[in-house]
Amino acid sequence: MKKLATFLFSVFFVCSLAGLTFAEELRIDGSTTVLPIAQKAAEVFMKKNPSVKVFVSGSGSGTGIKALMDGTTNIATSSREAKDKEVATAKEKNVTLTSHKVALDGIVPVVHPSMKINDITIEQLRDIYNGRIKRWKEFGGPDRPISVVSRDTSSGTYEVWEEKILKGDKVRPDALLVASNGQAVQTVAQNKYAIGYIGIGYIEKSVKVLNVDGKTASANSVRDGFWPIARPLFMYTNGKPSGVIATFIDFMLSKEGQKIVNEVKYVSIK
Repeated sequence: MKKLATFLFSVFFVCSLAGLTFAEELRIDGSTTVLPIAQKAAEVFMKKNPSVKVFVSGSGSGTGIKALMDGTTNIATSSREAKDKEVATAKEKNVTLTSHKVALDGIVPVVHPSMKINDITIEQLRDIYNGRIKRWKEFGGPDRPISVVSRDTSSGTYEVWEEKILKGDKVRPDALLVASNGQAVQTVAQNKYAIGYIGIGYIEKSVKVLNVDGKTASANSVRDGFWPIARPLFMYTNGKPSGVIATFIDFMLSKEGQKIVNEVKYVSIK
């Protein structure tokens, strides 16, 4: 009986270890812009590494970086660089925010497909979003009010738009704030007189992309800096990554990982 009990304990112990190995987890949270990249990469990564379970969510760049500081995620995705304040707060928590550039993105202004406008300037975009231009007729459109769709302030996409388009101005107070690129697409697609902005990877037929200052958004124009509203996309870790975190970051930067970036309609860095 004693030998049987010892055997059963040994089997239980070995199975428990196997379960622990199988249950190795990696958590990724942050930017909704980077979300399609992270989701597809996680899917392929888990097929290559069946002993790892990857959980991916998109709560916004700022929220993802905070989650990394708090230890509730292993990798924070961000569509902007970490702010000085975030870096300082992280240090207070003994966290070192270490960036890994994994892709490039172009932010594109979008309108309803029925809108008879194809081009817009940086200045016109600024005046629409700060409230100086209120009606489409002011630059050749119909005599209807412009419904402005913007991202919420926790979004890295909003912060890049604020820097490159608003240039210090505040977004008009009646703008509709949405929490994700997907919501921006849906909102503009359902309103003939709306204008919004999204990451290049979210372009679909339900919205029309406007040229900016006569330039067209494309992988090449983003990569060579010709597109005026371009930015790098990041994955942040706490210091130099190790273990499964390092394995995932290395995969993301590999030829296969960069191929995934292109497959989900973003711009690879290589």
